[in-house]
Amino acid sequence: MKKIKALKAVAINTIKVEAVAITNLINSIDSDFLNCIDLILQAKGRVIVTGIGKSAIIGQKIVATLNSTGTPSGFLHAADAIHGDLGTVQKDDVVICISNSGETPEIKILVPLLKEYGSSLIAMVGKKESFLARQADFVINTYVEKEACPNNLAPTSSTTAQMVLGDALAVCLLEARGFTPDDFARFHPGGAIGRQLYLKVSDLYSGNMSPAVQYSDDIKTVIIEISSKRLGATAVLKGKQLLGIITDGDLRRMLEKNNDISQLRAGDIMTKNPRTISSDILVVNALGVMREYNITQLLVLDKNKYMGVIHLHDILREGIL
Repeated sequence: MKKIKALKAVAINTIKVEAVAITNLINSIDSDFLNCIDLILQAKGRVIVTGIGKSAIIGQKIVATLNSTGTPSGFLHAADAIHGDLGTVQKDDVVICISNSGETPEIKILVPLLKEYGSSLIAMVGKKESFLARQADFVINTYVEKEACPNNLAPTSSTTAQMVLGDALAVCLLEARGFTPDDFARFHPGGAIGRQLYLKVSDLYSGNMSPAVQYSDDIKTVIIEISSKRLGATAVLKGKQLLGIITDGDLRRMLEKNNDISQLRAGDIMTKNPRTISSDILVVNALGVMREYNITQLLVLDKNKYMGVIHLHDILREGIL
């Protein structure tokens, strides 16, 4: 038990050390950082991110973020670059080279070759006096006072700093390009994120039946309609005009209050002015309405005409919740 408590303290200290390191990165948002944004925005080519070791792994994440937010990018492992893959880099590309020390042998070989290609070079580096920093056009400073590792050896705070400044760069580029949720949806057509960004109510309700009874229908008709359509509710209409909704809950409350239901009609037990949603609204917004009012279904309208029902279960099936 004592060992477990001690390890808990280690975990908490790791978070605290890295939190301090991240906060100190505010000082890295300097003129060089802003010049990096401008350089990438003006570039005719892609952003090529390179590195080795843990920095290479962070580089792949940065590339993925840049690509998904509108900045065409590619990853090139520094070791592969000096063993035949350097042809990936073109003169119009901007190269971001990530290295905490800025002195690794592969980087020292790669950087002069990049300079010969004429590519612009951004150093994401923890030591501003390093070889890499001196050779770069601009420097993104990822200096951290210490690693979270108790031996101050394993890349922890330093790799976190690299990832955070990579995110900061990507978000600044996103903002500068005017990247919208619609743009994001084009790059994320799959998965829950994509569905949140493009799936509309009209894509879901049309797969359901459209329960409806007339204002003057008896309770038996109401019960049969709700049961047969299996959506837990029915719209109440007068002709084609929507007047209300009757849910399973309304039926239970009716039975609690009335011993004789033979004379009751749909209009007597319906909830007036029901919550509705337009068919062209995003499903994620429909979910927000359900959560706000603690309900499980919404009546769908198209130009104020009742069309059907979207149910919470429909949204669950799509994995949006």
